[in-house]
Amino acid sequence: MELDASNRKTVKLAALKRYFAEVPAEDGAWAVFFLTGQRLKRPIKLQNFREWAGAICGYPAWMVEACYDHVGDLAETLALLLADVPSEAGEGVVDWPLHRLVETVIAPLRDLEPEVQRARVTEIWAQLDGESCFIFNKLITGGFRVGVSQTIVSAALADLAGVAPAVMAHRLMGTWRPTAADYRALFSGESMGDAVAKPYPFCLAYPLDTSAREALGPIQDWQIEWKWDGIRAQLIKRDGAVVIWSRGEALVTEQFPEVVEAAADWPDSVVLDGELLVWSGADDRPAPFSELQRRLGRKTVGPKLRREAPVIFMAYDLLELAGEDLRERSGAERRNRLEAWAREVSGAGFRLSPLITADSWAALAELREASRSRRVEGLMLKRKTAAYHTGRKKGDWWKWKVAPHTVDAVMVYAQQGHGRRAGLYTDYTFSVWWGDQLLPIAKAYSGLSDAEIRQVDRWIRQNTLDSHGPVRVVRPELVFEIAFEGILESKRHKSGLAVRFPRILRWRADKTAGDADSLQQMRGLLAVS
Repeated sequence: MELDASNRKTVKLAALKRYFAEVPAEDGAWAVFFLTGQRLKRPIKLQNFREWAGAICGYPAWMVEACYDHVGDLAETLALLLADVPSEAGEGVVDWPLHRLVETVIAPLRDLEPEVQRARVTEIWAQLDGESCFIFNKLITGGFRVGVSQTIVSAALADLAGVAPAVMAHRLMGTWRPTAADYRALFSGESMGDAVAKPYPFCLAYPLDTSAREALGPIQDWQIEWKWDGIRAQLIKRDGAVVIWSRGEALVTEQFPEVVEAAADWPDSVVLDGELLVWSGADDRPAPFSELQRRLGRKTVGPKLRREAPVIFMAYDLLELAGEDLRERSGAERRNRLEAWAREVSGAGFRLSPLITADSWAALAELREASRSRRVEGLMLKRKTAAYHTGRKKGDWWKWKVAPHTVDAVMVYAQQGHGRRAGLYTDYTFSVWWGDQLLPIAKAYSGLSDAEIRQVDRWIRQNTLDSHGPVRVVRPELVFEIAFEGILESKRHKSGLAVRFPRILRWRADKTAGDADSLQQMRGLLAVS
């Protein structure tokens, strides 16, 4: 409950550390299993789960659904409904440890017939208090990640173990086995495997604004590259092992086998900073980011996907060579050594990020305008004398991105949020004109202030025309300016278009629905994406 009650990372970290420091290993193992996104094979059909809870409470299905729409979480909804039902267990209310709840209460349900399941679940509910009922329901529905990411869980465990978060992430890689022995091993001394796979903290860039551009000085002082639109990663080759880390300290090695194969014959003790990209051989440029997304979250990548979405590692920095940490060397020296090293290696899954030359900042600004036609996000500016810093240091690395696409669109549907936003309509669907009809083109939920969200929520409740489950159809009157990074043709959407990273820039209270943009105007953006 404490994890879901706050949005502050420090609060979540403190709560996790307290829990893992005190919990028995048998329970800690299962907590790690669930909090890192793994889940049990669902033992009960969710429809049956809802119906049984409704029957106990005396509520028809539509009322349970209405409560669910308001709360936004099925496990919490059923726990709240059941809390109002007098327990027949009396003093028999139990508080099972997590490992017993999973292994001896939930796991056996899978092998029972539905009617026997119903009797057993009803009996279990009667023996649980409100909080335990909520956890039981969460485990059944498969949604136990309560307000935390795997990165935060890994950071909490790392702090307790006294190792870097990346080391703990490596210890958690693969399929976690929820045993007490494996849990205790997380806190054992650092092993050689930890050192082999350990990445360096990433050097990050600041967005380049107008005031910063005026203070850059001579263009010759800067190393300039394209800002690739892929996944930032470190490629590590040590002791014969190849490991790939994303910037979010997630291991993604298994999702990019061709990159691993390219690095297999390289000399040991090298660490590269670069970008994972799906590369289109037909026109020798990156494929849209949506192609790269097909790789994400997979345990294995089959031959068909490898053919359809071939990935390369675009290297742009050298952090370690022959076991030497090069981060304190200047950017110019690291680049020279990277180029020399790259001449000695080969592989279809590897490329060297080219440098961009321009005589002036004005000429570079013109080159930047061609970013979208190259399927890049803009430019990276790196001071040639700069070391490879940990995190951000203002003045040495800048990202000069192209401005996002924007359209004025009409809100047509609204849905309540989850967690902290439960009970408020915060998730919206937006449309543009197609002739005299409004056609949905994007969903967005970020960009409004808390005060604006409450104002829009009140408007939605007063202007609902119809409902489809949790979705409200609203009067097509409110206009919002929507920003997005890219636009692609899509056969999956009725509009024929898909946009990337849509977000609300502002509420256009000065415009009416008739002022919104058209599908034809959006299609015009395809030529520059």
